[in-house]
Amino acid sequence: MRLMIAGGGGFRVPLVYRALCAGPYAGLVRELVLYDVDPGRLAAIEAVLGSLAALQPPGAAPPAVRATTSLAESLTGTDVVFAAIRPGGTAGRTADERVALDLGLLGQETTGAGGISYALRSIPRMLDLAAQMRRHCPDAWLLNFTNPAGMVTEALVPVLGRKVVGICDSAGGLVYRAANAAGVVLPEGRLDGVGYYGLNHLGWLYRLESGGRDMLPGLLADADALAGFEEGRLFPQPLVAGLGCLPNEYLYYYYETQHALAGIRSSPPPAANPSTGSRPSSIRGSPGRGGRPICCGTRHAARVKRATSRRRARRRAPG
Repeated sequence: MRLMIAGGGGFRVPLVYRALCAGPYAGLVRELVLYDVDPGRLAAIEAVLGSLAALQPPGAAPPAVRATTSLAESLTGTDVVFAAIRPGGTAGRTADERVALDLGLLGQETTGAGGISYALRSIPRMLDLAAQMRRHCPDAWLLNFTNPAGMVTEALVPVLGRKVVGICDSAGGLVYRAANAAGVVLPEGRLDGVGYYGLNHLGWLYRLESGGRDMLPGLLADADALAGFEEGRLFPQPLVAGLGCLPNEYLYYYYETQHALAGIRSSPPPAANPSTGSRPSSIRGSPGRGGRPICCGTRHAARVKRATSRRRARRRAPG
């Protein structure tokens, strides 16, 4: 199989490559084509993959890697396209989120006003990609990882029909973390007995069966078990018990909107880049472990954790 990654200069590409070199997916892909509009990022990732290939054990057959800035070249002969692009770059994301935050609205790349703005950047470019797929590889499938994944995938269906699939690790991550906390062993590669309302970032886990018994109510009633994983710490135990389901972590922005906004906006801004005078890719930063700055654009959970901690500290404070 020939796999093309649109956004081939992205930081997740080495993870995909490693998965294709060993384990159950080894040998699945004979050629991996990296496409990106940024030749510098593309060259950096290609060098990383070269180093990973050199570390493979004798007898391993990693996929051949080719990098290109030509979309037509990357698509010709391709069987599957994996798209994870960021139109406008991190500067575009910063603008989308900052405008929303300055208006007192949610500034986040997949939810709220920031998400809608980002969709307006992403959808036209993804439609261009789909049109070029129809021309150069009409039988290929598109796996969309470009945010906001739900809106982007829906916009692609009229062009590609059933050959487009939107994917996201957020919902699956919630399922596995909750299953671990509840002591439920999920079958390898299957989600039998799991119920999830919603799409991608905006969804709720409502059933988690083991041996025909729903284990989720017991988990929602156990404050100690909830404290052991991300989503359980974000939402108050009485809230999830009343809902009868476990919200995806991104729903913190809606259940605790004002606290989330306060947490994001109160974080000190990072220093400007001395070479360009511009700020880094996040809107705000804050001290992380060991005093190192955390880029809020890198992992949204850093924001909600800080906001949650401050909210709980205020509730515990005397007077």
